[in-house]
Amino acid sequence: MIRQTTFLILGILGLLIAVGPGEAREPDAAAGYDHLINTTYLPPYFDQETFDNVWRIWPEPLRSKAEKASTDERRQMAFDRYGLTGRPEDPAKPLQYVVDKRGNWTLNCFSCHGGEVEGKPVPGLPNNRFDFAGITDDIRLTKALLGKKMVTTDYSSLVFPMGDNKGTTNAVNFGVALISLRDADLNFVPGASFPRMLHHDMEPPPWWHFSQKENIYIDGFAPKGHRALLQFTMVRSNGAKSFPAREDDFRDVYAYLSSLEPPKYAGEIDEKKVAAGRIVFNKNCSECHGTYGENASYPQRMIPIDDIATDRARLDALSPEHRQVYGKSWFNNYGDKEGLIADPEGYVAPPLSGVWASAPYFHNGSVPTLWHVLHPEQRPKIWQWDGKSYNHQRMGITTKQLTEVPKGLHAIDKREVFDTSRFGKSATGHDYPNNLTEEEKDVVLEYLKTL
Repeated sequence: MIRQTTFLILGILGLLIAVGPGEAREPDAAAGYDHLINTTYLPPYFDQETFDNVWRIWPEPLRSKAEKASTDERRQMAFDRYGLTGRPEDPAKPLQYVVDKRGNWTLNCFSCHGGEVEGKPVPGLPNNRFDFAGITDDIRLTKALLGKKMVTTDYSSLVFPMGDNKGTTNAVNFGVALISLRDADLNFVPGASFPRMLHHDMEPPPWWHFSQKENIYIDGFAPKGHRALLQFTMVRSNGAKSFPAREDDFRDVYAYLSSLEPPKYAGEIDEKKVAAGRIVFNKNCSECHGTYGENASYPQRMIPIDDIATDRARLDALSPEHRQVYGKSWFNNYGDKEGLIADPEGYVAPPLSGVWASAPYFHNGSVPTLWHVLHPEQRPKIWQWDGKSYNHQRMGITTKQLTEVPKGLHAIDKREVFDTSRFGKSATGHDYPNNLTEEEKDVVLEYLKTL
């Protein structure tokens, strides 16, 4: 027993000597995932009782259907309504929220970055069904019904746009608003107010692209770093000291993001077409989107906005001043971290690994399938979700094409209708596939399944 105790003490001393006081430990990717699903970095939003009763404020006939359903069936109906999924390791728990032992629900990063394809939850996949505005509005009404205490988030959607379509959010302006109230050290500035903002919606990028990039975001303005991942925890209850205190956690999160790989396409693949598609792709697309397979490369190429000609609302929404405020803050090591681009000329062409799974496409989520990406003239002006099944023929989400937005839709159902004529939602641009023949487009589509 004495000998075992001696070895234990020596082992602890050896660990302390090896790591040393104040020295950073090796980041742990598995711990990073655990932090995201089990650690609360924001205040709780609602409790289990509220979520269990949210069906009571649903419109008919959905409410009557929920009333007759079992508890598990109602839970699944709520998950479907708001774009939530179970966790891969525990389907009964939401991937998109931390649920503590007291039943309090707190939003986490997987709300936007944890989606589903072919019925399977995929951490790191853009959540193309998440309805931030919908769940915020319905939870507020349910709290009022139950006599529950309201929190800041309950009122936020009344004054700040959350997102006009499922799967997209006004995330850029969340960041602009939150940092505008703080100084470079992230202390609150008395009397500070929100700047003028250009509200627009964005679709989140796949997290498995993170390891391929040096700069993040569609305009590539921000150098990558673990501190940058803490931006969206800038709520009032998190003071300046909370950010350095959580750096080790987010070093783990950084390692987790860097470890992610795209899901593999499980459908049928025509290898002959794939071989032909690889040749066409490498000749016409790889200059911007990179190469795949052995000796893969990603150029992180910035495309001028007039060349790419996609919706420019995202580019215009951040001014050079907005970007410099971030660049001179703690998040970017007070400007010591090189690579900030205060005035980018356009958008960075993204990697295409796992592109088959990440519909809809473009940074605003305006194009429902890869087939439509390759056929610019046939992109639908108005489209609506048609169930959750995957469209293997056109590679993307299953939709109905409409001539107008249906009247009388409930707000949540209306957010399933994408109108590309609205501000920030254009599906134009990226016309380069017009240089390809139909046969070339067909084989490129097949090749994209394999990336």
